[in-house]
Amino acid sequence: MSAPATALMWEARATEGRGAELLEWARARAAELPRPPLRGELLRAPQDRVLVITWWDGAYGDELPELPELPEPDASLITRPVHRWRFESLGPVAPGR
Repeated sequence: MSAPATALMWEARATEGRGAELLEWARARAAELPRPPLRGELLRAPQDRVLVITWWDGAYGDELPELPELPEPDASLITRPVHRWRFESLGPVAPGR
């Protein structure tokens, strides 16, 4: 069994026509985190939504040190406040099971 990890999810929706700008903004902010995550992914979806997932050492209920998170973009770039979630990582999904 691997060491416990916590996944942080950050999701935002860009204002009309600014999806590419929000994607690049999120990519740049993820590159500026004060320390590197165990793993990180940048995803996009219809309606100019951008999702960043980072994995960090420590179990969900642990008193984790402050985990670096992406900030809120400028209000003119997004349609609503950023959504943030924290999840306990249970490991990879095995294909065919």
